[in-house]
Amino acid sequence: MSEHRRKPPQSAAGGGRAAARRAAQSSGRRAAPKREATGSAMGAENQERPYGGRAEARRAAQRGSRRKSAGAGAAAGATAVGGRAAARRGAGPEKKRLIDYPRAGRTGARRWVPSWKQVTAAFIGFFGLMVGAAGVALALVEVPDVNKTAEVEKNVYYWADGSQMVVAGAGEVNRQIVKYESIPKEMRNAVIAAENASFEDDPGVDPMGIARAVFNMATGGSTQSGSTITQQYVKNAMLTQEQTLSRKVKELFISIRVGATVEKEEILAGYLNTAYYGRGAYGIQAASRAYYNKDCEDLTASESAFLSSVLNGPNLYDPAGGEGAAATRQANLERAKARWAWTLKREVETKRMTAAERAKWLDDGFPMPQKPKPATSKAGQIGYLTSLADNFIVANGEISRTELDRGGYEIHTTFDKKKMGQLEKAVKKVSKENIKPGEREEDKYVQFGGASVEPDTGKIVAIYGGKDATEHYTNNADYTGVQVGSTFKPFVLTAAMTHGVRDPEGPPEQGPDQRTIVSPKSKYNGDNKVKLLDYDGSTWLDKENKEWHQTNDGDESYGDVTLRTAMQHSINTPFIQLGVDVGTDKVKEEAINAGLTEEQLASTVPSFSLGTSAPSAIRLAGAYGTFAAEGEQTDPWSVKSVERKGEEVFRYEPETGQGIEEKVANNVTDVLQNVVDKGTGTRAQLAGDRPAAGKTGTTDGNKSAWFAGYTPQLSTAIGMFRVNDKAENQKFLEMYGTGGQQSIHGASFPAEIWKDYMDQALKGKEVMQFPKPEPIGEEVYGDGASPTPTPSETPSPTETESDGPSETPSNTPSTPGPTQSETCNIWDPRCRDEDDAGGGDGGPGGDGSSTPSQTTPGPGGDGGGWLGGQDGQE
Repeated sequence: MSEHRRKPPQSAAGGGRAAARRAAQSSGRRAAPKREATGSAMGAENQERPYGGRAEARRAAQRGSRRKSAGAGAAAGATAVGGRAAARRGAGPEKKRLIDYPRAGRTGARRWVPSWKQVTAAFIGFFGLMVGAAGVALALVEVPDVNKTAEVEKNVYYWADGSQMVVAGAGEVNRQIVKYESIPKEMRNAVIAAENASFEDDPGVDPMGIARAVFNMATGGSTQSGSTITQQYVKNAMLTQEQTLSRKVKELFISIRVGATVEKEEILAGYLNTAYYGRGAYGIQAASRAYYNKDCEDLTASESAFLSSVLNGPNLYDPAGGEGAAATRQANLERAKARWAWTLKREVETKRMTAAERAKWLDDGFPMPQKPKPATSKAGQIGYLTSLADNFIVANGEISRTELDRGGYEIHTTFDKKKMGQLEKAVKKVSKENIKPGEREEDKYVQFGGASVEPDTGKIVAIYGGKDATEHYTNNADYTGVQVGSTFKPFVLTAAMTHGVRDPEGPPEQGPDQRTIVSPKSKYNGDNKVKLLDYDGSTWLDKENKEWHQTNDGDESYGDVTLRTAMQHSINTPFIQLGVDVGTDKVKEEAINAGLTEEQLASTVPSFSLGTSAPSAIRLAGAYGTFAAEGEQTDPWSVKSVERKGEEVFRYEPETGQGIEEKVANNVTDVLQNVVDKGTGTRAQLAGDRPAAGKTGTTDGNKSAWFAGYTPQLSTAIGMFRVNDKAENQKFLEMYGTGGQQSIHGASFPAEIWKDYMDQALKGKEVMQFPKPEPIGEEVYGDGASPTPTPSETPSPTETESDGPSETPSNTPSTPGPTQSETCNIWDPRCRDEDDAGGGDGGPGGDGSSTPSQTTPGPGGDGGGWLGGQDGQE
């Protein structure tokens, strides 16, 4: 080998760059693992491979770097396998963690199983958190107001004898709230013993009961209500009835707060007043009435034990049966008896009843409740009665309509249950036998109305308002706009016997104030179409300067007749002239004194005396009652008292005064008794020779018919008319042909109804006689009547005259233009022009072929209703 190609190795210190490279290469070779001699790159110890230049040096360096990296990786793996043991041997004890989870020193699944200490700590922490949250919630929660629905109540109406008539009102719930003191101790004891024995001492909740209810709801089990009385009161009065977890939580917190802030008496009374007892009854008072027909304060311990039982589920504990196969009458009765006996036992166990008392009630037997009554409603006559009572309360007391509609009132009326049934039966009997709308067009839309009043007290004992208050909304016993015709004539006679006729020949200084009191024996011209005269004898002229010739029914002429005879046969001409002679203003005055209201009276034109006014049946019966009471007048009334929560908030004390002079009233009665005995009212004669006085009435065009009459004990008015109350433009219709009769008079169907009702209503009552009248006034000869008796003075009426009374003007009316009744609602008393009231164009006029009453739909004014100040509409 040439010398210049192989150089000996030089030291790094003095060899420069070449030496540095050789040193690096040498280091790389030493880092590589050694091999056996046979496979080594070196032939012998310390013998090197021959040097291969710079390129070879770079390759050698790269190979060494790769081997070093591989060696480092192997060393790291070895450390990972034995690292923890080496650390434990070489590093000392491990540092503890605050929460040893996953658990140290455990392997596999055991590392994830908490220790008992950890479980206990977690539970205590969670409980503490819940307690803290509950404390915050209780501090923030407020007791909500009682739900408005829990305050809505019904009004309870009672008959005159104190029995319950109906539960009705604006609310949907049958509830009457009573005070704690009105709930008997026996009822309170029964409920506490059966439902919550610790009620008087507990904080208002039962934690175990709540937990049980929450668990059942969370797991889909049966839902449960609050287990304490406080919780049930909160649920009933302050929360909804939904069965949800959120509602249950609210109930819990509110119950705790209520238990801490509300008196136990208030809670118990609230619960018993809001709980549902079945039969539509909410609250203990309604339940007491529904099951035992008595006020709750009169409940016995045995009855209270039963009522506490139905709180457990009325559908399953009402002996009358419930809904579902499991709620048969027999099954319910057995459950109710068992629960009742158990409740009595619980009362003994809780020291709320002695064993001897329990034995007594068990010996008396199960207190079987009455059978359920049909659901209360305003159907039939009930709606008319309740509306009448409501109107009276609002008009005469300090209870507003809004307050009354909120309910909770106990209203004691004057209505006689038995007489109500008798009056309705009498109307239905006549209607069923005679009115057949399916056969006759003239029988369609026939209406009846009536009222019965006690003369000496003014109490309204019965009414007939229409077929059904839920179908026919206008109360026909109250204001309807129906004219009363000749039933008004007694007020003309009253005015004549009270004020007298004006005397134009009296002293000049007195002028028309010089008057002569009239006797019933006074005579007037009863001929047909007699010319109407003014009080001074001059011809009466209307505003168009036309004379008026009044007609009689059937154009009959009677000659000179006494006023007694004119009333007996209801002759028109004497009474229209008598009204002018007295003054229609005086006639109006006496009508009001008798009990009619000014709002229901027409304009005082001459035809006013023939009944163009439209007083209600109630007011007409009351005014006739004034005659029966010998002139003492009492306004008709319907409500004796009103109570709320045991306190009386309204009581009506009727005022009675001498409305008509006694001798005048008795003379009117004598004349009207003659009408029933011998005149147009013979069909109203009562059984058993019982005396009766009354008057028939029919209006122009045969559009209404009346009979009003009385005995000393009872006064009744019955009206009949035709009107389509569903029509947009309502008007009174003629009754020619109605009921198969040529025309309808007061002596026909109205008198028949009156008789049927009065016979039944007075059955068994004492037969009382009217007082004998004193002589009164002087015999006056009006309208040219002669003082010399004539054969026509006391005519012997034919059978036709008695059966078909001539109370009204002729049926041959002129052809007037459209009347108000054809263009507006006839039920509205305000629907008229003042100039047209009662007299069309202001009074009688024309050629005598009709009366001014044709053009008047009824009285005007804003009052209308029998109450005065009411509009008379229901």
